[in-house]
Amino acid sequence: MNDLLSVLKSKNIIVPDNIAQLLNECKSYTVFNTTEELAEASTNGKENAEFEVEYDVPGKGPYVEAIVQRVKNGISANYTESYMRRRDPETMVIADDKPTDKKRFTDKYGYPFSNLQDETFEWLKGQDLAVFFYFAGRVNIGSLGIAIAPANAAFFALGLSMLQEMVAVDELKDNAELKSVIFVAPVFRHTHFNGKQVVVHNRTESIHELYSYNLYPGPSAKKGLYGVMLTQAEKEDWIIAHCSAVQSVSPYDNITTFMHEGASGGGKSEMHQHIIRETDGRVLIGRNLVSAEERFITIPRFCSFNAVADDMAFCHPSVQKKDGKLRIIDAENAWFVRVDSVKQYGDDPSLEKTTINPSSPLLFLNIETNPGATALIWEHIQDEPGKACPNPRVIIPRKSVPNVINRPAPVDIRSFGIRTPVCTKENPSYGIIGLFHVLPPALAWLWRLVAPRGHNNPSIVSSGGMQSEGVGSYWPFATGKRVIHANMLLKQIIDTPRTTFTLVPNQNIGVWQVGFKPQLLMREYLTRRGAAQLRTDQYQPARCPLLGYELNYLTLEGSKIPSRFLKVYNQQEVGTEGYDAGAEILKEFFRTELQKYLKSDLLHTGKRIIDACLSNASIDEYNDIVPMSFQYEYSFNKIEDYEQSSNNNGF
Repeated sequence: MNDLLSVLKSKNIIVPDNIAQLLNECKSYTVFNTTEELAEASTNGKENAEFEVEYDVPGKGPYVEAIVQRVKNGISANYTESYMRRRDPETMVIADDKPTDKKRFTDKYGYPFSNLQDETFEWLKGQDLAVFFYFAGRVNIGSLGIAIAPANAAFFALGLSMLQEMVAVDELKDNAELKSVIFVAPVFRHTHFNGKQVVVHNRTESIHELYSYNLYPGPSAKKGLYGVMLTQAEKEDWIIAHCSAVQSVSPYDNITTFMHEGASGGGKSEMHQHIIRETDGRVLIGRNLVSAEERFITIPRFCSFNAVADDMAFCHPSVQKKDGKLRIIDAENAWFVRVDSVKQYGDDPSLEKTTINPSSPLLFLNIETNPGATALIWEHIQDEPGKACPNPRVIIPRKSVPNVINRPAPVDIRSFGIRTPVCTKENPSYGIIGLFHVLPPALAWLWRLVAPRGHNNPSIVSSGGMQSEGVGSYWPFATGKRVIHANMLLKQIIDTPRTTFTLVPNQNIGVWQVGFKPQLLMREYLTRRGAAQLRTDQYQPARCPLLGYELNYLTLEGSKIPSRFLKVYNQQEVGTEGYDAGAEILKEFFRTELQKYLKSDLLHTGKRIIDACLSNASIDEYNDIVPMSFQYEYSFNKIEDYEQSSNNNGF
């Protein structure tokens, strides 16, 4: 039992006292070195086709958290509660006394975390444990960590080992520093947290401790460790973007890199999807939910694309070239892909092929399976009879993704996605966003501050309506101060003026149900344009200034997109009356959310932008603060130039 600690001592790797004591005093522990070993352990041995992850909960008795099955293409895990099949956005609490805008454990629960910490270690000491090392990050950007979980929750450990690069004990370098640890203790969600998902962050001087009191990987193994990386990035003044990214190649060999940001459900996974044709070869733009009319266009040949990142990307200083373009590189070792839009065979042939015949075992969550059969990503488990789980997932290693880009990618188009509800004049909503809009840099920054979760979010537990995901749309996972991140985002936008910003809706445009077609059609159109700018008569200031510039017309391979998809007020079911009422909803949302950033440590340029928004500024006024058009000399401007300029102008 002391072998691991002896090996680590021989490599001069310092182990915190609480971890060493836990490993010395626990019932037993097994060290895992490969994901294949964890895949075998997920069903308590390769010989078992099915396994129940069960715990004795004080006051409740035996409780099955999840049922794990061995399938031909990997491991399938299904939770017994529908609540556990989605991420609860309120999971994070902070146990330490370092600077934060998040809820502290003591304030939320009324007692010091040290009490629960002691109970957690005592419970873990009574368990057979699974232990392994991981590197949180990629390409030498990130840090080494150790995971400690109940051995019977090996499926959870498997997911973590796939998302973060697993490091075998033999591969640990001498003098390596442990910078994070994740302790997994699912029983406590029942005994202390009324069944809720809770992840506690404890930032000590030497190590970032994560306590995961649930077995859904989303808030802990994935977003929890995102928080660990964000904490380090905040100290070093750089950003880990919450985004997907693809390098798109047009039929004319133009190459355009898209970086798509947004709250959970905002279309990040879908940016990797191919456009599906109807049986006659046409492409459905949308379906009118009032008249049932359908509109199609014809596209003879689609762009091809290569994946860059799925959910988070490093904007690390070491990959920048300071030429006016942002460069990114994937921050994950595997992708946590939501497949709710794959409802039947043929909806996404590329993803279906990748998941049915993978090069290594995959982890399926919320997919209905049978032991020994093949997990199919369109077979979503039901939350209740007749109601499919909205958040089916599969974890896919990057190495299994065809033609994935492994080098830093320069970003041409930086889009922001938002889930939009139906909008009519009788029932107005913020569903007034056209197929896509072009945003001035100042407005692009504002959208990243308010970051709406939007309508009918499939990824998280939500009460509905428009809520903010917070700065960068990664705020639910960050441990520090929101204004620091707002400042970093503004600096980044000003430093990269050759990156164009767009805003794109999904689900609905007015009364038209469109799914994720807007961002896919945007990808097709802007890739074909390449470096060519939009004609000046092609766009104009949007009727709602928060939406930047709206398109007057758009033609894709000879097919015109009807103006009702570009300007929602042209829809007779909406009109200017419904549009303007929806614009007021959007404005009020911005007014409310932006108040959080009016702090003394906000950059003065940022304060000017927010003040402009609160004063119902026009597009020209936003452009006066941060110019939209790229000029050669502008690419070498820094935030300091804007701060000095704004002060001199008397603002």
